[in-house]
Amino acid sequence: MPRLYEIETACRAAIVIEPNGRRTITTRRFLEELEKVNWHWSPRQANQWIEGYVTTFRDVSTQEGDDRTFQLYNPNGGL
Repeated sequence: MPRLYEIETACRAAIVIEPNGRRTITTRRFLEELEKVNWHWSPRQANQWIEGYVTTFRDVSTQEGDDRTFQLYNPNGGL
């Protein structure tokens, strides 16, 4: 049985830290992590959750569609 707290855990597990220090999350990776904890969402549902609950990431996708990429940013301009 899926539990609500597992959504946030799956989101954190889906974050990738690149060699240059940039933190990104893709819709595909988030969906993979959700399925590990018995949540079965569409790409649209996953994107809506990220947009609504993860305010420190912005969409940096280079293509149209539901397979999107979000990147961590500092809303305070680095201060």
